[in-house]
Amino acid sequence: MAKLSYHYPLVIRIWHILNAVLILALIATGFSIYYVDPGRPLIEFSWAIKIHNISGVTLSFSYLIFFFANMFTENGKFYRMPFKGVGKRLMKQGTYYLFGMFRGDPKPYPITEERKFNPLQKLFYVLVMYIGVPLVIISGYGLLFPESVIKALFGVSGILITAFLHVVMGFFITLFLFIHIYVSTIGHTRTSNFKAIVTGYGWVEETGEETK
Repeated sequence: MAKLSYHYPLVIRIWHILNAVLILALIATGFSIYYVDPGRPLIEFSWAIKIHNISGVTLSFSYLIFFFANMFTENGKFYRMPFKGVGKRLMKQGTYYLFGMFRGDPKPYPITEERKFNPLQKLFYVLVMYIGVPLVIISGYGLLFPESVIKALFGVSGILITAFLHVVMGFFITLFLFIHIYVSTIGHTRTSNFKAIVTGYGWVEETGEETK
């Protein structure tokens, strides 16, 4: 049975909304810098550079808050994934996304007081937040301070490698954002997860399998 619970404290909601704004700003300015026709930019080039740099630096400080908060507070437990049985759990959740939810099957890993993410969500959050975001931040600072980048690696320009890494990681984070938005619609209602990040109150299961 589902019930409304104060599941998302104010500080987490503010952090989440701030990051959403920063990432959207980085995506828009990133496209203006790298992909859009200079004659018809989404955002004027000089402004795109300024907004991109400011958003990137702000995001890096926001990431440090996330990283250390997960190290020293209870929030870190939601990102821990025991290796034992991980393949089985991922398969079970993947099967639900591919077939089960269209048949009306019950969620194999519903949200509870002790579990915010199902196994697939947890895997992708860990990959993005502990690999993707650090790489895009490090490569971003490398482009902001090119004198700090190795001049050449295996005969290839260090700046070229850094820029390539930055764009590739940015692409995957953008892809993750769209998947994240879609998965957020698979809740108690289509909009309940979005409301929860504003009000703090989300639907959780009072009983259910507590496998991590």
